[in-house]
Amino acid sequence: MSRGRLFAVVVLVVLSGCALPGSPDGFDTDRELGHVGDYAHDDVFEFDASDGLTEAQLEAVKYRSMARIEVVRGLKYDRDVDLEVMSRAEYRDRRSNGTGNASAFSNELWRGAFLVDGETDVNRAFDDLYGNSIQGYYVNGRIVIITDDTDEIRINRRALVHELTHALQDQRFGIARESETIDGIRAENGLLEGEASVVPDRYDRRCGDEWQCLPAVQPRTAGGETLADRPFNAGLFLSIYAPYAEGPPFVTDLSERGGWDAVAAAHEDPPRSTAQLIHPERYPGTDPVDVSIADRSSDEWRPITDGGDGEIRTETIGEATLFATLWANGVIDRPLTEGATDRSQYDYSHPATAGWAGDSIHVYQQTDESGQTGHVWRLAWESRADATEFADAYRQLLANRGAEQVDTAGNGVYRISDGDPFEGAYRVSVTGETVEITGAPTVDDLEAIHPVESGSNRNGSIAAREPAASLESTDIPESTPVDASPRSASASPDGPPKTSRAPADG
Repeated sequence: MSRGRLFAVVVLVVLSGCALPGSPDGFDTDRELGHVGDYAHDDVFEFDASDGLTEAQLEAVKYRSMARIEVVRGLKYDRDVDLEVMSRAEYRDRRSNGTGNASAFSNELWRGAFLVDGETDVNRAFDDLYGNSIQGYYVNGRIVIITDDTDEIRINRRALVHELTHALQDQRFGIARESETIDGIRAENGLLEGEASVVPDRYDRRCGDEWQCLPAVQPRTAGGETLADRPFNAGLFLSIYAPYAEGPPFVTDLSERGGWDAVAAAHEDPPRSTAQLIHPERYPGTDPVDVSIADRSSDEWRPITDGGDGEIRTETIGEATLFATLWANGVIDRPLTEGATDRSQYDYSHPATAGWAGDSIHVYQQTDESGQTGHVWRLAWESRADATEFADAYRQLLANRGAEQVDTAGNGVYRISDGDPFEGAYRVSVTGETVEITGAPTVDDLEAIHPVESGSNRNGSIAAREPAASLESTDIPESTPVDASPRSASASPDGPPKTSRAPADG
């Protein structure tokens, strides 16, 4: 993984346009903790920040903040950090010009998770999401703050401390991730984002009695009622926001177990799944299980492979994104803030997803010129009851999307009608502690992509053990903007063709 992977903060901050290059001075190793250059953690500034800051004042605030983070965290910076401010318009332009359309694999994966529909390119959905929600990021020794107002310098104390904590993590532990899956990266980010949220909390406790601090600016909480008002895909937001929501309680739990030493040790052995973030008691003893999928596709379909080695490409979705899937599609019908605590504003735990043990997904592509895609998604659960509960929840998702059971194809096969953004055929089966979901353009394609194995329960085995969820549709919350606005891709100004499955992108 590249060490240059950026760390974004998705809280509100207002700052102006300027750039403060770092200085090599003031970071010698024998200096006193909490003293950076000419600044100390207990310095008192005479200027009034309420009317904005000059660049010199912003520099002073940065160094004092670094000195205070050293005191809170008990670690020293070994070098300076650049600070830059960029307008949101410039950030959107840079992001939209930097990439093209998503791969067929990515489009089918997120479509299979019912978070990005078949009419929307995934990269465009991510661009729209980050372009409207990101407020700053850290990458390669540089902090960039995104702002809508460049007329004067105003700073959010917590946002600056958050990003400066990432700089300290980079210098002391490194910020490269070991995982290459969606869920694994979310999990490792949970440690990094959790620590970068706990440090500002402890910083804030010293403000007033011990430290003079800039005024706090409270970010707006994007609860279940307000996500509908935001101009991006709410389900996709929940997937990427999991490290920010579940990371702080995870790091707090570590700290309560063994102080900052336990947090430092976790950098050497990071969490392996978002299940460990959501349920901290599972760390470090319960790693996700490996889930394999046998390729039984016909000559008309082929699995998408990694590069030139011919190995089938796989991905792991994980518990946090499964929660996002069920919430965004109306199966989990409660406000996100219900069950939240002081440590986390959202609660990602739900009985339908809490028994997750591992998952794997393969994406298939037709070998003819159409380039249509399908998928096989296999999920392992901690018990048969957990598998049944998730399968029932997924069937309810299909019902909410207007799916109808295909009587001639067996009890476990459903179809969403043509013209719907998620149109296609879906087969749901349960065997023991495993749920297997196959998605394809047509019912016949289900068998061509992944025929039912001889001797398995074609009827889904949910019905064989427990009653399946009834296919009575419930309303999907208005807070589910499943058709996120498209991204400006250089390949096609109008975006990808509006087909039920994304075409190959070469």
